[in-house]
Amino acid sequence: MSGYTEDEKLRLQQLRALRRRWLRDQELSEREPVLPPQRLGPVAAFWERFLRPGGLWRQQVYKACQTGGFVLVRVLIPAWIILYYLKYHGPKKPLGIVMSNPAIFPGDRILETGEIIPPLKEEPGGHH
Repeated sequence: MSGYTEDEKLRLQQLRALRRRWLRDQELSEREPVLPPQRLGPVAAFWERFLRPGGLWRQQVYKACQTGGFVLVRVLIPAWIILYYLKYHGPKKPLGIVMSNPAIFPGDRILETGEIIPPLKEEPGGHH
């Protein structure tokens, strides 16, 4: 015996039809999915109304975010990089720093007045 019997052929045909119908039923129409109405809490409802597309507040918030991003990227980050470089990699003796006066010892001459520093007085006592 070769091939399917009449009962087997009928069964296969019915299974194919069922599979086709099942696949066709899996496709969503424009009306699907049917979802229940969304209930928002008070905060979410406020933001939903506040940021409604095309609203004035939404445009203002968008402009503020754009400006903030521009300032951050074009001003603050480059300024931070420049300050970092100047602080850690800049000149070792920046301008405006005054060096301390040289040490003065007894017997030295002060250049401005020509005065000679007298020697220190010996302290009484038998210390070494």
